[in-house]
Amino acid sequence: MNSKSSGGIGTVKSPRLGRSLPGSRALRHRFGAAIAALLAVGLLGLVPPAQADDLGDQASALEQQAHDVQASLEFVDSGIAKSAADLVMFQGQLPGAQAALTQAQSRVSAATAEVNSLAARMDLAQQNKDKITAQIATDAKKATETKALIGQIAAQSYKAGGLPANLTLILGAESTTDLANSIDLAEQALRSQTAALEELTAQKATNQNAQARLVAVEAEITDLKSQADAALIAEQSARDAAATQKATVDKLITDSASLNAKLEAQKPQIQAKLKEVQGKKAAVAAEIAEIQRKEREAAAAAAKAEAERIARAQAAAAAAAAGNNNGGGGGGGNSFVPPPYVPPAPGNPSAFGLQHPFSVNVPITSGFGWRQTPAGTIDFNGTGGYVHTGIDFGATCGTPVYAAAAGTVVMAGWDVWGGGWGVKISHGVIQGNALLTAYYHNTNVQVSNGQKVSRGQLIAISGGTGNSTGCHAHFETWLNGVAVDPMTLL
Repeated sequence: MNSKSSGGIGTVKSPRLGRSLPGSRALRHRFGAAIAALLAVGLLGLVPPAQADDLGDQASALEQQAHDVQASLEFVDSGIAKSAADLVMFQGQLPGAQAALTQAQSRVSAATAEVNSLAARMDLAQQNKDKITAQIATDAKKATETKALIGQIAAQSYKAGGLPANLTLILGAESTTDLANSIDLAEQALRSQTAALEELTAQKATNQNAQARLVAVEAEITDLKSQADAALIAEQSARDAAATQKATVDKLITDSASLNAKLEAQKPQIQAKLKEVQGKKAAVAAEIAEIQRKEREAAAAAAKAEAERIARAQAAAAAAAAGNNNGGGGGGGNSFVPPPYVPPAPGNPSAFGLQHPFSVNVPITSGFGWRQTPAGTIDFNGTGGYVHTGIDFGATCGTPVYAAAAGTVVMAGWDVWGGGWGVKISHGVIQGNALLTAYYHNTNVQVSNGQKVSRGQLIAISGGTGNSTGCHAHFETWLNGVAVDPMTLL
């Protein structure tokens, strides 16, 4: 996460941590959840994968879960906060990694089956080639023998003076018997030669067909070999991917077990730290509540005195006017009793005119409000979550921070319980509402205690000081002693 979250253990708030502390009883009830936070067996459980429409949404949801867990512990201990957030990420990623491993193994099986299938087809094609090659050799031998036979017949015929193609055969015969024998021999020789020629013609056709088949089989073998080479590459790639995914799964399991063991071992430290933070948060919250109570009482008293002054002035003016009308006999104005003062209902807090604390567009990484505890992590003593009472902005270190409204700096310096370099500004009372803003985790502060600041004045430079796991800005608004969502005022 580029921007880290701050604030929000349990359901309490503090001016320095951004929690609302409505009272000691509520504080004990809500913060008791955090005291026993990591004692739950659920810490060992597996965080289910985020329910989202696609992998991008799932990854974002999982990251937000980790961010929320980290925000809930950051002011207590940044190292523990990071470990808890990492555990959520590792456990949340594990089901997806295991599914990816299963898919990778399936691809290995499919690739292996393809390689085996192609190998079998190549073997069969090679057998066919061997048979055709053997057949061609046999047929060639037969053709050679047939040609030799035809040659022998032709030679014998030549030696015998040629076949009787006309009457010279008959005229040359010495007797009827010689004539019959010559005709018979000639016919036999002719039949043998014709048969041999027919056999040779058929053999030639057979040889041509075998050659064509051989060319086709050789082309098939070449194609199969190319496919087999590609399949082998795919198989190796699938095996490599499966091995990588297996290593990822193994590492997630190992890292989760290691972090879980670490957090289990740190339970006493976490418990002690939470108790310490509880007391400091209660003190700071009470301090803010007291400041705003006095401001509101002083504003109410001033408004009452002004209303009574105006009423007395109006009564005196009325009495003087009446005396003048009666010839100057007035008097009794000092006995005037103003009517009971009824304070007006508080106005809209937007009257403070708060502006964004940054001059640039900085995204909100963690908003204000209830945070449901992800399954298998911190259960806050059975409450199921906590209230994040500020806003975390993803401001990079070195970003200028400006006063949201005019006011008086009531704290500028190092926050003693995790907020780092912080600033708190009281904006006084407007229309019956008291407002205070707080800015934490700065690299440094540019104002001092008691200083009057104007709206938009530079007050700090953002950073990641205090119990923070990275650069970001934590911003809070306190209205009449209670932390409220800054987005309702900005």
